[in-house]
Amino acid sequence: MAVSAITQSANDIQTDYMKLLVTQLQNQNPLEPMDNNQMASQLAQLSQLGQIEQLNTKFSDVLATSQRSYASSLVGKEVSFAVTGEAGDTQLVSGAVGGVITQGDDIRLQVGDYTIGLSDVLVVR
Repeated sequence: MAVSAITQSANDIQTDYMKLLVTQLQNQNPLEPMDNNQMASQLAQLSQLGQIEQLNTKFSDVLATSQRSYASSLVGKEVSFAVTGEAGDTQLVSGAVGGVITQGDDIRLQVGDYTIGLSDVLVVR
């Protein structure tokens, strides 16, 4: 999943909210009870947050599948990419894609003696 470890998931936020809600209900003033409309609005927002998180996850999965498919379609095709030489000069190198290497979300192409990222491809022939 593309969500960082620092960011709480919608499930964690919902759990924290429910704990807070139960505590509020237990400790509320009986003469001034909590507003039902406000509570319903907050629950609806939490539900939307969960749906958005699921949608983002699905889009990330679709993007990853699309990138793997595109990388596979390059096998046998000639691609060009930039390489920085020892002197610091940049040159354009071309070669046929011999294979695709996938490690988690990282997709790399094997081009001759080079292993390049999918985003490093400048030209496809």
